[in-house]
Amino acid sequence: MRGDQAAMSTLYDRYAAGVLGLALRITRERADAEDVVVDTFAQVWRDASRFQAQRGSVASWLATIARSRALDLLRSRGRRNRLDDAAEAEVSASPPAMGTATPSPMSALLADERSRRVQAALATLPAPQRSALELAYFEGLSQSEIAERLDEPLGTVKTRMRLGLRRLRELLAPLGPGGTA
Repeated sequence: MRGDQAAMSTLYDRYAAGVLGLALRITRERADAEDVVVDTFAQVWRDASRFQAQRGSVASWLATIARSRALDLLRSRGRRNRLDDAAEAEVSASPPAMGTATPSPMSALLADERSRRVQAALATLPAPQRSALELAYFEGLSQSEIAERLDEPLGTVKTRMRLGLRRLRELLAPLGPGGTA
């Protein structure tokens, strides 16, 4: 895709709203989330040759990049105190949008089913693994911050996350490219 503007445009149109939603969930501020979207797709443009389909889907690659960019932004601005305050406040129920079309009923149904299966897979994990993953992916905490919050050694948190992700990958493999579900 490197240098292919049409492919990049298609990629952006398909995934920008999801990247914005993830970034908004982590940064809690729209302007910051929009910066993360720009940074994410700029990195994708530069590093397109690094994408390896056998390692995961495009969506998961974009989510990983976006999460990293969002966490980098939070750390660089030293906003931990404001993030804690924002976590206590009620988050707006309206979904983020960037002019995307309303999804078709079928795609909404498929997304809902995928969400239920991911939640079910998370529920099968041992509580310590699930907790570490939820803190990382839903609250945007780093492994060091998770270790501090849970009062556990950093190595323990890393192991729990690695084992939890491995198990989720096994459970959710049918949802990925070439899967049967």
